[in-house]
Amino acid sequence: MTDPKTDQTQDLGAASVRVGVMVLAAIATGFTFWALRSILTPLALALFLLLMIDGLARGLAQRASWLPRWASLPVAIVIIVALFAGAIWAVADNAAHFARQAGGYSARLNVLISDVAARSGLQAPPTLDDLLADASPAKVVGVIAGGLRRGGEVAVFVLIYLGFLIAARRGFPHKLHSLVSDAAEGVEADRLFERIRTGVESYVWGQSMIAGIIALSSAAIMAVLGLQHVAFWAFLIFLASFIPVIGGAVGVLIPPLFGLLQFSDVGRPIIMLVGLELLHIAVGQVLQPRLHGKNLNLDPVVVVLALAFWSLIWGVAGAFLSIPLTVIAMAVLAEFRSTRWIAVLLSSDGQPYAETPARR
Repeated sequence: MTDPKTDQTQDLGAASVRVGVMVLAAIATGFTFWALRSILTPLALALFLLLMIDGLARGLAQRASWLPRWASLPVAIVIIVALFAGAIWAVADNAAHFARQAGGYSARLNVLISDVAARSGLQAPPTLDDLLADASPAKVVGVIAGGLRRGGEVAVFVLIYLGFLIAARRGFPHKLHSLVSDAAEGVEADRLFERIRTGVESYVWGQSMIAGIIALSSAAIMAVLGLQHVAFWAFLIFLASFIPVIGGAVGVLIPPLFGLLQFSDVGRPIIMLVGLELLHIAVGQVLQPRLHGKNLNLDPVVVVLALAFWSLIWGVAGAFLSIPLTVIAMAVLAEFRSTRWIAVLLSSDGQPYAETPARR
């Protein structure tokens, strides 16, 4: 007769081994993502754009009755690629404007440093050149040029990957069904793919609407107060809105800081700071819960941890993709009984896709 205590001890040992294997697998996966970041980062961004193109194409096919069905995909490709190329052009063009105005910004910053030093009681206030003695202009320009060059390289690879993904997208369903052994598993695979696509698309389009509202409202505030480069700051705020937690801080703090360099008074930057902060609070507390609802279903702590993890692995691109990647991970983990508990921890209500029983 089997001893119940022995069986319980064996079960606990087996569970401990499974948890240990999962932890080691997670560490190995994270290291692989980090080691291959130069390849995987543009591929992940290309997949992100492909999901946006696919969602836009289906939306055009359903709602734009005047557009032929066959033309929905090419139109969606042109729109998304044009927006992506326009974003790259906006960054490069405004970087050149900032470089031409660097002298004026330096003079204004010296005035601000002198004013702060005088209020603090310093007899010999430092200048910007003193504070940046080790950072020569050549080094600063070199760092900026290097960052723009790396960004341009990533953008080129993203477009290359996107082209191949669009060419191969028709074969995805067939490959998915070829990977499973029977019809029942094929149905489950279709459901998993649809769940991932719906979750990511609902987040992308909901967050795009939120980011657009924040960017346009922020542009109105900045234009009324007379800030320069309003279009660029609005674009930056739009992109930052996709980065959880710190994106809002970037959108609230950066424009007023540059306002300090442009304006001769501190009143307008303070008004801008307060206005942008109130705008973000209003949108975050009222509009965002209504648009996302339970579609996201991620615990707030998980959102912060996902941001830290993917930022460490893939930098800015990882921060931008942290929520979609976590949504995908939760959908996959919820499909299997052995990993469903991880999906439960990731979810905000403890019921990740509770309508479907997990597979073994």
